[in-house]
Amino acid sequence: MYVADSRGGTGTGVRDAPRPGPRATAVAPTVLVLGAVSLITDVSSEMVTAVLPLYLVAGLGLSPLGFGLLDGVYNGFSALVRLAGGHLADRGGGRHKAVAAFGYGLSALCKPALLLAHGLPLIGAVLAADRTGKGLRTAPRDALISLASTPEARGRAFGVHRAMDTAGALLGPLVAFLILRQAAEGYDAVFTVSFCVAAVGVLVLLLFVPGRRRGVPTPAAAGSPAPSLRASLALLRRRDVRRLTVCATLLGLSTVSDSFVYLLLQHRLGVPDRWFALLPLGTAAAFLLLAVPLGRLADRVGRWRMFLTGHVALLAAYGLLLAHGPAYAVLLLHGAFYAATDGVLMAAASTAVPDELRGAGLALVQTGQATARFAASLAFGAAWTAWGDVTALTTAALALTACAVCAWCLRPAQSK
Repeated sequence: MYVADSRGGTGTGVRDAPRPGPRATAVAPTVLVLGAVSLITDVSSEMVTAVLPLYLVAGLGLSPLGFGLLDGVYNGFSALVRLAGGHLADRGGGRHKAVAAFGYGLSALCKPALLLAHGLPLIGAVLAADRTGKGLRTAPRDALISLASTPEARGRAFGVHRAMDTAGALLGPLVAFLILRQAAEGYDAVFTVSFCVAAVGVLVLLLFVPGRRRGVPTPAAAGSPAPSLRASLALLRRRDVRRLTVCATLLGLSTVSDSFVYLLLQHRLGVPDRWFALLPLGTAAAFLLLAVPLGRLADRVGRWRMFLTGHVALLAAYGLLLAHGPAYAVLLLHGAFYAATDGVLMAAASTAVPDELRGAGLALVQTGQATARFAASLAFGAAWTAWGDVTALTTAALALTACAVCAWCLRPAQSK
């Protein structure tokens, strides 16, 4: 991988972007270090994510509706704090590292708390705190990535970061699987090891990710509004930001959460319980292999076009699930969906928002998407409980088709 030169290393200043010229499309060191932090953190979080659906449904006997409620909390609670995280990170000329570190630390502390939480309310509270940490850190981290990259190479930069992040997602379920096979009290051991790994990720962030950016003018000096929640929401007056947010929200409303996809695979294809923790490996492997090439392709053909193509892949995965298609094909398409959408959406949004409101602007788009996915988890869990898995998934597929058509009609004017 071609890495940009860096002056300032791990000091207090961040080099925002590579110099123009032949090296302008290089991946900045800040992106690589943040990728390493995400890799380590994802090993920790995906260890828990891999076993949590089975732990809650098979171990604690939750219904699909009850699991949908907790899964909605797990995926949607972060939406409530993303704007706050982006706003706090933008204040004072950029506190992105400090806010991100707090979010990573909070999520790490929630891992051992799962050892003490056995009832639905307590587990819900722990998951809400964990997602609060994720909500606080996501926008500042993505702002750091975009600010460290040139506009024409942001798709590649986010693709590299997401690939490293997904390497952790690939290792996490494998570690959980090995622990469950060896430990007498497997779930407790998974949660304990997960905490230790998360703590290492926080240390790497604190020690090696640069802090405040030198040479960045304050909003007042640049003639821009000071970072505030009002200024953040005012970004919706920008046509491209508004359309990105609306389209991401629409498509999020019809996206079945990962946990439900894995439960559907087990339910419809008869995957044994002992292999359940390995299902996320298929998604992660496809994501890892495709994130960088699809990110680079998005820079060339248009990020919004790639984003919608990813949802077509997700629709194909739903169709295979309904048709009892092979599990490997479903997981391949599921991973391709994330590779074509996750970092690509942030690359598109970072072009539409100003530097001084970068964290808040990215958080605005993420909030719409996360809130929609929260509602989708609740709706899908209720539909599965009331109508069965086939009707629920068919409804989700039809909704995704309709939302994709609407998103294409509302697509932003700028696709790069």
